[in-house]
Amino acid sequence: MSRAARVLMALALGLAAGVAAGGGGSARLDSAQALAGAVGGIWLDALRVTILPLVFSLVVTGIASAARTGRAGGVAGRALLVFLSMLVFAAFVSALLVPWLLQAWTPELGALDALRATLGSAPPAAPPPPTQWIRALIPTNIVAAAAADAIVPVVLFALAFGFAASRLPEEKAAPLIGFFELVAETMLVIVGWVLWLAPVGVFALAFIVGSHLGGEAAAALVHYIGAQIALSLVMIVSMYVLAATRGKVAPWTFARAMAPAQAVAASTQSSLASLPPMLASAERLGVSQSTAGVVLPLAVAVFKLSATTSIMIATLTLAKLSGADVGPVQLVVVGLFAVLGTLTFVGLPGQVSFIAAVTPPALAIGVPIELMPLLLAVDTIPDIFHTVANVTADVTAAVVVDPADALQSEESQPLAADPAVQHERGDDGEARGEPQPDP
Repeated sequence: MSRAARVLMALALGLAAGVAAGGGGSARLDSAQALAGAVGGIWLDALRVTILPLVFSLVVTGIASAARTGRAGGVAGRALLVFLSMLVFAAFVSALLVPWLLQAWTPELGALDALRATLGSAPPAAPPPPTQWIRALIPTNIVAAAAADAIVPVVLFALAFGFAASRLPEEKAAPLIGFFELVAETMLVIVGWVLWLAPVGVFALAFIVGSHLGGEAAAALVHYIGAQIALSLVMIVSMYVLAATRGKVAPWTFARAMAPAQAVAASTQSSLASLPPMLASAERLGVSQSTAGVVLPLAVAVFKLSATTSIMIATLTLAKLSGADVGPVQLVVVGLFAVLGTLTFVGLPGQVSFIAAVTPPALAIGVPIELMPLLLAVDTIPDIFHTVANVTADVTAAVVVDPADALQSEESQPLAADPAVQHERGDDGEARGEPQPDP
């Protein structure tokens, strides 16, 4: 059984046990909740201790690499600009839709207060005045800021450090960037050890949530999954619109060209496994091989459109569970961290990237992260929709980067009429959903 399946099973068992025991109100239940809180708290603390060094190292190495790629110009530089624009768009749409989607589930405030008391998390503090918050962005002591979990100034310093490192001569920058790469890899080893015990920590935390919220706990998670799927579908539709407006590709033409790659994405849940059919889809849409050969592998490596929406949904769900008020300023902060997290943490394993990407925006707006492992446990369920959205966005980015060579209309270039393209796709095109030329 995979680790994700074990964590999901632990979540279900913990919630069931908590719901079954929650109605008693006995001293035995209080003792069980205290024990579960201690176990879950220790596991979460072991996870949290790796977050700041991991995030700092990944931001430094990711920004240094992106800065070098951007300065190289050409197709890769244009691709990075397109990726960034699409991620900002995803964050903007999420900021508009997620608060509305989360309104459908309204927990009992008293239950949430009792839940926070058991978990040992304080209620969210009121945000400081804007002038004080802006002044705190530049800390006088970066070590003290890190010790205080002041994630915003730490990440800003990491951004500046990464850009500065990219300006050094190659012979000096290489060992410095290599050091932070080793730090990140070491932190990933420790995170792997902690995640090996994830079923224990998730069971304990799920027991507490189930005992306090009862059936509402399952309703909250179902609503979270629904919001993830809904935003992925919105992103997929948006990519069809973008391909039509910027790439001048008819929606039906784009849909038929994307179908094989989307089918592979849904069945494998892997953007890397979907790369060959993505290259074929881009070629059938008229994107030049030189452009597709640069943009699509780069997209698989550094670009995951649905990651931005997922980070936004997870952070705002944690805010709702903690009773925190999220205003426009907090939405902007979460959106910026979601874009940055997508660009710098995208190559990590699924559970690790979720933790590394969701923790910074939550801490930045003062939201407790004690319930984050429960969202982590169910995040694999909407992964099919996430992967399909990512694959669709990757090909759309290739069309936008190379619009001059993109297919202008279905009539001007019938799909699958090129024998070279058919040879590239193989002989089983019909079985895999490849459109055939009209008789």
